[in-house]
Amino acid sequence: MSEAAPNFERLLREALAPVEPPEDLALRLESTLQSITELAADELQEWELSAMRDPRNWARPAAALVAGGAAGAALVLLRARRRTHGDAAHSGFAGGARESAERALKDVSRETRRLFGGR
Repeated sequence: MSEAAPNFERLLREALAPVEPPEDLALRLESTLQSITELAADELQEWELSAMRDPRNWARPAAALVAGGAAGAALVLLRARRRTHGDAAHSGFAGGARESAERALKDVSRETRRLFGGR
């Protein structure tokens, strides 16, 4: 039984070892979120208001609204985070918590306007 314990610990160490994500993960995630957002917007544009009378027709637009909203929000946060990390890396000084929060809010606002066409 004493041989099983070290073997189990070794297996746990190997299983819980940190793994570096692929370099293109952020780009793949961003393109996937962008396509989900565009597909949801297309689905909502094609939906006819006359179909609103029948609640059985509400499932697809509701799913498109939820999926598009979640993907759009994640895309905004991803882009804002990438920009914030790039700015902090170039400046060498992250600043205070208040300045960081203000910068993050400005980035989120800018990315939201860019994603939704400046409306």
